[in-house]
Amino acid sequence: MYPEYLVEPMRAELTKVGFEEMKTAEDVDNAISSEGTVFVVVNSVCGCAASNARPAARLAAANEKHPDKMITVFAGMEKEAVDRARSYMMPFPPSSPAMALFKDGKLVHMIERHQIEGRAAQMIADNLVGAFNEYC
Repeated sequence: MYPEYLVEPMRAELTKVGFEEMKTAEDVDNAISSEGTVFVVVNSVCGCAASNARPAARLAAANEKHPDKMITVFAGMEKEAVDRARSYMMPFPPSSPAMALFKDGKLVHMIERHQIEGRAAQMIADNLVGAFNEYC
């Protein structure tokens, strides 16, 4: 676990644009199993989350078509919630950061860490916007 004072600004980067934090497995279950579209970001303290993933998520969230819900879990913090979110992302292996789009409880789009590292935030956001335009 990381000190809360360290991760709070990283959490806020997403919550200030409409993401809801999930702190328990039950929170994750309720969000993902609901009807409609849900965008999940597995947040992280790593550099690629800071420079690529969170900025991409914020850019994509501003798209005209966007998911009904946007949620986030924080790797290294709320283990139960992170593990549950990752269970919905199977067969993709656990990674952080990671991003997933669900429609009516089914995984329809996934971006893994290796697709985030070394890519510009705008490139990742464009990928997400394509998925939002298709599924939302």
